[in-house]
Amino acid sequence: MARLAVVSGGGTGIGWAVARRLAADGDRVVILGRRPGPLKATADTINHELGGDLVGWHTADLTDPGDLAGVVGAVDRAGGTVDVLVNNAGGRFGDDGTDLAAVAAGWSRDFQGNVLPTVLLTEALFDRLRRPGARIVALGSVAAFRPTGSYGAAKAALHAWVYTAATRLAPAGVTVNAVAPGFIPDTEFFGGGLTPEFILSRVDLTPVGRPGTPDEVAAAVRYLAAPEAGFTTGQILQVNGGMVFGRG
Repeated sequence: MARLAVVSGGGTGIGWAVARRLAADGDRVVILGRRPGPLKATADTINHELGGDLVGWHTADLTDPGDLAGVVGAVDRAGGTVDVLVNNAGGRFGDDGTDLAAVAAGWSRDFQGNVLPTVLLTEALFDRLRRPGARIVALGSVAAFRPTGSYGAAKAALHAWVYTAATRLAPAGVTVNAVAPGFIPDTEFFGGGLTPEFILSRVDLTPVGRPGTPDEVAAAVRYLAAPEAGFTTGQILQVNGGMVFGRG
């Protein structure tokens, strides 16, 4: 029987790669995001490639509690019982600011954009998680282990949420983990800032000597989402080319 997976931020980058991996394994996948264009394009592309109708999509602002009812409805229409929840939505929303009000606004945007989507989506689908057997995977970041300001702090908060949720759900046979990617340029995260000099500066920090790919991150998510990963919970799996060793 096919599992049901929900992937937030599923229209591009790492979310796209995760959705494709899960669908290729035969899972039915609902991808979520704010923009209908990328979501529809991703669903159409994967479905065409795999020759089926495995991927559906729904638009939502996952920082807005009012939008979560629509997400629950979309999940119910897809089957209702969630086997895999991949909390991938997030990004860099803050900036340094020039005064206290701007600093407060920047830090608030990063926490709202990176922590709330995971917390609210998981709470909204809490009663629909398969018990036992559901797998929850959050997307953290190497930034949580390095001096990276409000974005890194928000991702560190997400890692702390993983520990709390793993403790809460372990008695029900549900695992909660995170994958923390390193430098993955083939996403929308960096916008137009990927100059050759910037890429080289990131690669210089990476012992394997190259950037990572969304598919390498998706492979780690796939493991943590697998039925065989039932004894792995409360962990931060780093996929960073050695940029940071052995913490998590």
